[in-house]
Amino acid sequence: MTSEIVQKTRDAVAQLTGAGAPWEIGVEAIDGIDYLTYLKAPRNLQALFAPARAHGDKEAVVYEGERWTFNQLLQQADSISRQLLQRQGLRKGDRVAIAMRNYPEWLSAFIGITSAGLVAVPLNSWGRREELEYGLRDSGSRVVFCDQQRLDHIAPNLAELDTFAVLVRGEAEPAGDRACSLATFLQGAEHAQPPTEVALQPEDDAMIVYTSGTTGNPKGAVSTHFALGQAIYNFECTAIAAAMADPGPVGKMLEAGFEQTAMLVVPLFHVSGLHSVFLLSLRAGRRVVMMYKWDVARALQLIEQERVTMMTAVPTMTMEMLSSPLWEQTDTASLFGIGGGGTASPPTLADQIRRLKPDSFPGTGWGLTESNAVGASFTGAAYLDNPRAAGLPHPIVALKFLDEDGHTAAAGQPGQIWIKVASHFKEYWGRPDATAETLRDGWVDSGDIGYLDDDGFLYISDRAKDMVIRGGENIYCAEIENVAHALPAVVDAAAFGVPHATLGEELVLTLRVRPDSALDAAAVKAHFGAHLAAFKVPAHVALQTEELPKNASGKTLKRVLKQAFLDQRGGG
Repeated sequence: MTSEIVQKTRDAVAQLTGAGAPWEIGVEAIDGIDYLTYLKAPRNLQALFAPARAHGDKEAVVYEGERWTFNQLLQQADSISRQLLQRQGLRKGDRVAIAMRNYPEWLSAFIGITSAGLVAVPLNSWGRREELEYGLRDSGSRVVFCDQQRLDHIAPNLAELDTFAVLVRGEAEPAGDRACSLATFLQGAEHAQPPTEVALQPEDDAMIVYTSGTTGNPKGAVSTHFALGQAIYNFECTAIAAAMADPGPVGKMLEAGFEQTAMLVVPLFHVSGLHSVFLLSLRAGRRVVMMYKWDVARALQLIEQERVTMMTAVPTMTMEMLSSPLWEQTDTASLFGIGGGGTASPPTLADQIRRLKPDSFPGTGWGLTESNAVGASFTGAAYLDNPRAAGLPHPIVALKFLDEDGHTAAAGQPGQIWIKVASHFKEYWGRPDATAETLRDGWVDSGDIGYLDDDGFLYISDRAKDMVIRGGENIYCAEIENVAHALPAVVDAAAFGVPHATLGEELVLTLRVRPDSALDAAAVKAHFGAHLAAFKVPAHVALQTEELPKNASGKTLKRVLKQAFLDQRGGG
């Protein structure tokens, strides 16, 4: 029987997406394949950004004491557009990279690049020289907007890369003819108008975002203007539908009277920060408070000082914040929306939120770079009552689940998830082989394993490559990690498989525990033995107090843990 909240959500979606409604859904053909689409969504990024211009002198960005209005942000973006086209002589379709920490100039650079018909290439700001140069070389970026640390990495090879660097927040004017400061770059164009002479088509390339790269070199996922418009419009639709289905918490937030303010704590070079925080806030006129880097004490201080109303973070960040002794000492009355995504959300997180922020409107979701983060999500009671789920599929999403033989998996049984959605990526840049492997007849192989339950909730069992097969039995690492998180001493968990002579694979569990923990491997195994089948009890348990290795989007680098384990055992 369909749960009440699911039915309310479906009713809200039907109301918002019906004929003549603001988010009306219809069928459109893209490259000969029919997709469900939002018929009134912006067809290019100039149209997507247009609502931001109406917000004028309203505060747009707060960063380390700086306060930028929408007018200031958009004026800098327009100036960047003008100079890329006139000073640098770039033409529609040329690539321009962004390689810096989360600064306000990151935002203006992205708006300026894409408004001019150029292709934005966000690069991993955690990357070192080799990684940055790989992205610049692979994308063929003609210009890169970067901060001092990134410029120091790439400066020696700018000529070989045939790339011009624009330095943001630098220590001094760069030497040579291959770089200059942003102030120098913008001279003479400080009052430029938007580049309306550039005609943007829906099918034009807008962005290349590199996949997380947990194995091998990352691949550049190319997205069109149309795909980005569909993605952002989808998030707006699903957010309103969630509020309509569960109006109680939203009413309490409105009664409190806090100005809508989002805190950006995740990188802008991945879709969670770029789409869910920046682009949605830009269109809505929502203030964004930017952090230089994640720090629990600083985050709580900003929530109190700036009256932050919503925060989207990876679950480990949220759990760390809620578990901090500073939480009880901080005025977090304004914090209403607590969003997650990017990695599995442990069920214990929902328990923490329910206990510490009972009137909040938390949520989580599932998506991928290749779908521009569109996939499934839910908020409020739907999430709190089903914390192991990843959400309800979005209105324009079709899903199919295939078994190991490529056949449709039985209802309710885990299978490889393929997603069909109009917001999907166009191709992997310069990688037709990889594109053909992942994108087939409009369907994208997510690389995840999951299923839909009777209510229509999507459950993610695991990443396909992370599934451990022990003696012919499948062990889904997400399940193992969720059980580990039930131990109070556990801060973070990573399960993975290693080769075994007779079983094929055996299970290893690495835990980050609190510094004052007395937990040992025997207690961990006893905990698993009390909750799961014997074959799911980890054969090896490693405990540490330092943070587990992560990539820039907050996903645990299991290959690093696996190699360290094998090296220690003498099998690497």
